[in-house]
Amino acid sequence: MTASSSHPASRPLFPPSTLATLVTAVLAGIAADLLWEVWARGITPHLVGGPLEPAALVQSVFGLSSRTLAEIIHGVVGVVFYPLGYLFIARPIARVVTPFLPWWIVGLGFGAGLWVFALYIMAHLIAGLPPFLGFIPLAWASLAGHLIFGLTTAAVVRLRKA
Repeated sequence: MTASSSHPASRPLFPPSTLATLVTAVLAGIAADLLWEVWARGITPHLVGGPLEPAALVQSVFGLSSRTLAEIIHGVVGVVFYPLGYLFIARPIARVVTPFLPWWIVGLGFGAGLWVFALYIMAHLIAGLPPFLGFIPLAWASLAGHLIFGLTTAAVVRLRKA
């Protein structure tokens, strides 16, 4: 441990700001987003009668009429910004606050945090929908999808040793 921190010197709190870190984030985002889409559009409709529609939420939040633009925004956020959030915010916080948790619990916690962000902050506080959509079955399917996303992001980061 270094004198200036309680974090082991061999394991820095933040990943280096390099092209390799960005590649790791994008690969994690692609893998997580692909699994999210399989869950959201392929499996969820069979479980709850309809797909998850994050683009509709993006449209509501930003007042967009273009479904295509909303899909692009959600895709870019999922492929680039959420994985960077995992690497530079969620994982460092977990390393400081709960360093004893295994990577997969941190990934699931990250996914749960994304769900809270999506269905409470964005859907409720910004778009004016009921908190967590009133906990209808679609909200629980969304939780599962976000857990899949978080776990996949963490797994790819771990596999790439970022």
